[in-house]
Amino acid sequence: RELLPPWLVIVAGLTGIVLLCVSTKDVPITPLRTKYGIVLDAGPSRTILFIYQWTTTKANKTGVIRECSSCPVQGLGVSNYSDSPQKVRKSLEPCLNWAQKEIPAEQHSQTPLYLGATSSMRQLNLTHPTLSDGLLAVLKSSPFDFHGAQILSSPEKDAFHWVAVNYVLENFFKYDWRGQLVPSGKGMAGVLSVGGTSAQLTSKVEEGNQAPKEGVSLQLYGQTHNVYTHHCPCHGVDQLRSRLLSVLIQ
Repeated sequence: RELLPPWLVIVAGLTGIVLLCVSTKDVPITPLRTKYGIVLDAGPSRTILFIYQWTTTKANKTGVIRECSSCPVQGLGVSNYSDSPQKVRKSLEPCLNWAQKEIPAEQHSQTPLYLGATSSMRQLNLTHPTLSDGLLAVLKSSPFDFHGAQILSSPEKDAFHWVAVNYVLENFFKYDWRGQLVPSGKGMAGVLSVGGTSAQLTSKVEEGNQAPKEGVSLQLYGQTHNVYTHHCPCHGVDQLRSRLLSVLIQ
């Protein structure tokens, strides 16, 4: 074997000494900023405040979020307080105060706050507008950025349930061994949602089949999903409880 030239050995040695002697400084990596959002799920039987967080990371133009915590509002759903509107503020204040502690104070004004309501809130707005206005006033007075209330139709509400379940099951995407988001390749799960007065079966319409008119079309993670819901009235928890009570009495 040929030996290395002496001058090359000397240069390599000096370079190593210089590298060891020169002080180094870590290059700071700017962390991704965490953002927060609040959703009040106001159903007919109860209300729950959810806090979500996300970063600027997206998968095919769709955000990647996670639920970090939740706060069940004590008592019945807000639509049940038609006889005492003042109770609405008292029922919501503990969870709103809790959210202020969970989210950094400097981000309160930038944190969107949404109220997602069902048909019970629509009926409340028609029969007791004072209570409905009082509820919105409570949310507007919070330090968060209230984006308004949206009364969800039954297909929209069930489509959101379908998205939430398949999101948790990682049916839309998954993380590969490099920590990057890639399509999961899984099929989509159907959802049975049992409410107080009815039940709903929600599933994706397979490609090639004609989407029903009452379905909802969703664009998520670079793909289009046509979601269809079959509504089953009088098959909810309240009816089941009443039938069970009737059997027990008999």
